[in-house]
Amino acid sequence: MKKIDVAIVGAGPAGIGISAMLKDLGVTSQVVLEKNKVGDSFDKWPKEMRLITPSFTTNFYGHLDLNAIVSATSPAFTLRAEHPTGKQYAHYLRAVSDYCELPIVEDSNVEKISYSNNAFKLKINGTDLIESRFLVWAAGEFQFPNLNIFKGAEFCLHNSEVRSWSDLEGDEFYIIGGFESGMDAAFNLSSLGKKVNVLDRQSPWNDRDTDPSLNLSPYTLERLREEYKNGRINLFEDTDIKNIEEKNGEFLIKVKGKSKPYISPTRPILATGFISSLKMVNHLFDFEKEKSYALLNENDESTKTPGLFLVGPQVRHENLIFCFIYKYRQRFGVVANTIGKELGLDTSMLEQLRHEGLYLDDLSCCSGECEC
Repeated sequence: MKKIDVAIVGAGPAGIGISAMLKDLGVTSQVVLEKNKVGDSFDKWPKEMRLITPSFTTNFYGHLDLNAIVSATSPAFTLRAEHPTGKQYAHYLRAVSDYCELPIVEDSNVEKISYSNNAFKLKINGTDLIESRFLVWAAGEFQFPNLNIFKGAEFCLHNSEVRSWSDLEGDEFYIIGGFESGMDAAFNLSSLGKKVNVLDRQSPWNDRDTDPSLNLSPYTLERLREEYKNGRINLFEDTDIKNIEEKNGEFLIKVKGKSKPYISPTRPILATGFISSLKMVNHLFDFEKEKSYALLNENDESTKTPGLFLVGPQVRHENLIFCFIYKYRQRFGVVANTIGKELGLDTSMLEQLRHEGLYLDDLSCCSGECEC
């Protein structure tokens, strides 16, 4: 049994970002366990998909690139792209992990985690065991697509299974889900000359909210407005899917409250998001009953299991949702400060990261609304 101070599960933006900060703090006894390869989730994005948050090199003026995860780095500078593709961003992640010489162990599938006597025991690849004093969960979401949301969903194609929209054969498509991934699919398919129908329970393309986690991004809306002019995109709101059936090579999409189904000549596309990776460690967290997010204390530590921290897009504090990179990276400093102090390290160097958006511990400043 190998004993270490900190085990980090996941080598995506969250895992790499917190590992780099802990290393700068002097935490040498740590390991980052990655189920596949660094950047694997981003490598699997559809070829045409891009980050909706813009990258811009402003480090010289004291502001970190919105998609950066480590101080003094910039995807815009590294990749020369404002909205990087998945493969480009995966390259940035690998570049950062190599430059920082992070202790990442790839092909490490964490199969079981237990907690006892103030320590975490991790079973990896069937035989390897690690015991750690602290555990940082940074496994993200992309590896668990939300597939079983209604009867007949198995007839659909989840957007995460698409490697390029140009690979899909057919002239007309139905997309279930009208948020970011659904709109991205609609834009790219329409750009290829395809007719596209987007079905959503609500109408996210009409919603206006000052929280970008609840609103389509300006990048998405701008592209949608331009492509919509070509007359190939139809948007259907208030369409709650009842079930889907296959009949004679076509797909009948039945909607609650409507007598006639939509008929798709091609496999419907699921843009229904992902299931939280926290299902693997739900026994170590308490959850908010109605909205099902993990309950954390002011240090992003599990309210149920001491020493277990959550970083990444699943971090939430009541109505504050940290689902974008530039949001959840702000909490790296909070987690690093807590672990560092527990290990008896001097954490004063973290103070300089506040103005870079890497250390936000006062959440009262996050509740303001835009005036215009």
